[in-house]
Amino acid sequence: MAKTVCKILGVVFLLVGVCGFVKPDLLGAHLSVAHNVVHLASGALALYLGFAGSLSAAKTFCLVFGVVYLGLGVLGFAFGQPPDRMWMLGPLHFGEADHGIHILLGVIFLAGGLFTKKVD
Repeated sequence: MAKTVCKILGVVFLLVGVCGFVKPDLLGAHLSVAHNVVHLASGALALYLGFAGSLSAAKTFCLVFGVVYLGLGVLGFAFGQPPDRMWMLGPLHFGEADHGIHILLGVIFLAGGLFTKKVD
């Protein structure tokens, strides 16, 4: 399951990274140049692991990214400032929509990592 999650979310991340340059408020998110670059790099790495990486590497990627994205979403809601629960982390700006999307991504990545059969 981890490789499938990497393939699907890798494509999604690449599309969001490219579209973010054209429409920075896509889905109500705050897609800056730095945010788009993170999406492009994450998408490329996910696609590599999904298609050419080992199952173990894809599973590890899913677990690590799941924790990171879930953490970003939860911390954003906890520390974000009104009116949009805006939380700034260096050059990255996260609003309420970003927090919700990050929690959803975290759950999907974690599910991909946790529900992958044991790897040697």
